[in-house]
Amino acid sequence: MSLYQFQAKQNVPISLERAWDFLSDPKNLKIITPPEMGFHILSGADRPMYPGQIIHYLVSPLKGVKTQWVTEITHVVDKQFFVDEQRFGPYKFWHHKHFLKSIEGGVVMEDIVHYKLPMGFVGTIAHGLFVRKKLETIFEFRRNKLIELFGDFKQ
Repeated sequence: MSLYQFQAKQNVPISLERAWDFLSDPKNLKIITPPEMGFHILSGADRPMYPGQIIHYLVSPLKGVKTQWVTEITHVVDKQFFVDEQRFGPYKFWHHKHFLKSIEGGVVMEDIVHYKLPMGFVGTIAHGLFVRKKLETIFEFRRNKLIELFGDFKQ
């Protein structure tokens, strides 16, 4: 069983404070998630992120397949990074680090995701056929939505 890694990086022309306020509010995750994912927060998004916060979602990773996803915010360093880890959900393992750093003209956002899929060999095949591509599509949607919301980065 493989441990996979996915990374995404994006420069956004907003202040660190504005980026942090947007990204550390769990309710905004729905805005930057593709609509076809059927993303809906069931509980736990009633305040900005804090360590130990449990957030319960309903999501449709595949068309017609709905599943519940429970994550815990395990680490938060104000205006620097936070980590969410799956407790229950579609992955066997999910560890997602979100980093923010001020740069000239804005902020750089970096995501590093480590994940494992269930079902052994079948999960490995699924990763090659569509899971990796689905993650790329989700993060590309997010990239485009952040440009729509905050503008494109020019330097």
